[in-house]
This record gives sequence, structure tokens and C-alpha cells, in this order.
Amino acid sequence: MSYRTLEEEIKVLEQGLPPQEGDGFIGGRLDPDEASLVLIPVPWEATVSFGEGTAKAPDAMRISSHQLDVETFHYIKPYVAGIAMLDTDKSLLKLSNKARKKALKVIEALEEGKTNKKALKFVNEASVTLNSSVYEKSLEQIKKGKLVAVVGGDHSCPLGLIKALNDTQEEAFGILHVDAHHDLRKAYEGFTYSHASIFYNVMNECDKISNLIQVGIRDYSSEEALRMKEYGKRGDCLYDTNMQAQLASGKSLEEVFTPYIEQLPHNVYLSIDIDGLEPLNCPNTGTPVPSGLRYGELEHLIFMIVKSGRNIIGFDLCEVGDSDDGWDANVGSRVLYQLCGAILASQGKIDFK
Repeated sequence: MSYRTLEEEIKVLEQGLPPQEGDGFIGGRLDPDEASLVLIPVPWEATVSFGEGTAKAPDAMRISSHQLDVETFHYIKPYVAGIAMLDTDKSLLKLSNKARKKALKVIEALEEGKTNKKALKFVNEASVTLNSSVYEKSLEQIKKGKLVAVVGGDHSCPLGLIKALNDTQEEAFGILHVDAHHDLRKAYEGFTYSHASIFYNVMNECDKISNLIQVGIRDYSSEEALRMKEYGKRGDCLYDTNMQAQLASGKSLEEVFTPYIEQLPHNVYLSIDIDGLEPLNCPNTGTPVPSGLRYGELEHLIFMIVKSGRNIIGFDLCEVGDSDDGWDANVGSRVLYQLCGAILASQGKIDFK
């Protein structure tokens, strides 16, 4: 890819010229060194426990974003701050495919009441390789003064980014996590770095996390519910049933979301699993669950973080599925652009209204 300068990028995007084959997110070709925000695609789905396809999501969203108009209601011209998406790491995709085959052997053994230690060891070691790769890529960009986000892949993908932020932020930060699931299981199915264990690992391995606020949770184990309670003031959850009941009683989104946003510190990391949305928005995600947030409710929640004056320091978008009609990637690319606008606005890189 031949890169553009930021000035050239803005000119091309404002002309509305049709994107070319090989163009990046929203049809961009910006040199990452000139970007304010760098997106790291992570093609990974080694430990998915139901549907497959999320490893293809970063490239699918990149392509889908080519038909996305670049103006937004809340965020004034996000593209003028400079958004660059790195090339997909094909070696990670290759490793993911190998690890996925091994993971299926582990799961098959479990169903027979056995343990495939060799296959399990391979998957866990592959996951460590993934975490190190995302950590190093994130740290490289952070040291250049860039804002960084991860585009998954399954929800195990962002641990490396969160650890890089943990190691470079001077102050503690909170996490706002939107999902259908707690993701607080310990070594789910034997996989230490399972997609179902991301926040168990984050809370254990990152010492600067002040608290974890979860929204939209509606499918979870007793182990996870107990763990959330044990966090005390370090954790709180707006369960989907509670959210729906409050909305049905006439409360506004502002009234429902504000008590949870107010628990977050000044610095906030956003983690969005697409299955936090209603399944009509993401029918091919790995583990779809009935109910959930509407697209507009998620958009409003994200904007409320910006309006509150909080500083978004990073984000991830994960679990977008693969589909023949491209619908999941279509929705995913729009959520991704909203997140780009939010982080850039919260950091004062662009204006918002």
C-alpha cells in the first residue's frame, strides 16, 4: 500500500471518491506515523466455544467500511485527526487456525471425560504468543504517542493492549465492558486465555485497573456472578434484565446508564463485544444471546462517556462474526467508527456536539 499524508488523506475522504481495492479502514491509506489513532487488527479465534468466523472480522470490517459515509452526528469529522489501520498479521491468523484445530481436540476430549494435555499445551502457548504480539504492537504505538485500539477477533484479543496501557499509564483507569457475558471464568475449558476469561485475566494481571463496570450481561455462570460480587467496589454490573425493566418502567437511557458511568474514574478503557447488542445486529457472532442493547443505545452509552468529560485511553471491538451477506461486518464497521470518534473527541483531537 502506498501511504498518504494526513493532508492528502483528508482531501481524498472529503471528496468522497470510491475506495480502491486494498484501501484501509473507511477507505483510508494514511501513514500510521501521521495518525492520532492506530487500529491493530487481530485475526484470532483459537478458543471460541460455539460459532466460528470472528478471525476474519478485522478484514471484513475494513472492507465493509468502504461504503460507510465518514460524517457522524456526535463527532465532528473523526477522520481529520487521522485514523490508520495496520495490516493484518497473517502469521497470527495462521497460528490461530492451527490453535483452533488443537482446541477442538481439547473440547472433544472433555466431552468424553478425558484431557488432551498435548493439544491443551499447544493452545495455551499459542495464546501467550498472541498476547505478546498484541502487547508489543500496542507498546510500540503508545511510545510514539498514538492512541491505540484492537479490532478482533475473539474477546481474548485485547489483553495485550490492556497490559500495555497498564504498564504505561501513570494513573489508574477503569473499564467499561459491554457484552452478553461476564467473561470472568477461570481457564474456561482448560484454556488459560479463553475468550470467556478475558476479564478474569485482566483483573488478575493488571494492577492499575480501578474498577470494572459491565453492561448488557445476560448469560453467565454462578462462578462469574459470585466473582463480580467479590470484587466489591471494584466491580458493578448493569444486567440486561435490570436495564430492560428500568426502560420499561419509563426511565430514560440517561437515568439508567448514569449511575454506572459515575463509578468510572477519569481515565476509561472501552471493551465492546458485539454480542452485547441484540442478535439482529450480530446474528453470526460466536455466542449470540436474545435481548441486549439496541444499536442506538450502545451509541448513546459511548457518547455519554465522552459527554461526562472522561478520557478514553483505548478500546477494543471483538466477536464480530463472518456472514455471506456482510451484515455483521456492516454493523461492526459502524460501531468501530463510533468508537474512533469517541476516543478522538474525549482526547480533544476533534470536536463533538
